[in-house]
Amino acid sequence: MNQTQKTRNHWQIRSAAPSIALFLFTLILASPALAKMSVDFDPNLDFSKYKTFAYIGGANMLEFRQLNPNYITDRVHSGVSQALTQRGLKEVKPEEQPDLVVRYWANSQSQIVSPSAGTWGQFGQYVSDYWAYTYDLMRSESALDASLVIDLIDAKRKDLAWRLYMEQKIVDDDSIWNKVLNEISKGFESYPPSKKQIQEKSKERAEHPPKPAAQ
Repeated sequence: MNQTQKTRNHWQIRSAAPSIALFLFTLILASPALAKMSVDFDPNLDFSKYKTFAYIGGANMLEFRQLNPNYITDRVHSGVSQALTQRGLKEVKPEEQPDLVVRYWANSQSQIVSPSAGTWGQFGQYVSDYWAYTYDLMRSESALDASLVIDLIDAKRKDLAWRLYMEQKIVDDDSIWNKVLNEISKGFESYPPSKKQIQEKSKERAEHPPKPAAQ
């Protein structure tokens, strides 16, 4: 390659550099950011005993109008059902005495807001006791986020067994929930918890004593 050709190639690369940089920047912006996730669970439970589950819906506390009021409910149902059936559980109706009851909270306010206890009747909010540590941690970090909380409740014990938190920065109300809901399967990758996760959760709970319920 002679000097003229080298000079020409160098000039072509320099001329293309801004376009390449713009393309890469656009690609980064176009890629959906992954939702922030956290999982909490009772490390004293034997998760292998759970064989069936029932979906009872959820509570939407959103600051914007849903084009389809059932969109989040249906997508959560579909995502959780697929994740649990892949792990060997069978979906049944709520009246068929399931081992686990599945519910969700969807929120777009500045903090995670729990539904009123009366909404769920026999099932509480589970935001005190050992559950308070992760709940308070996620609530304090959820400013301007879309928040989705999915609960797996032990139907016989009337107590929470496993909880998934998912958060996503709100930049576009029309697409934000699609990004969050598409990652439900990823959130369930840690269900049931591994031995290592159980050990880590037991240590965490030993370091953070249970928080009494608000009077």
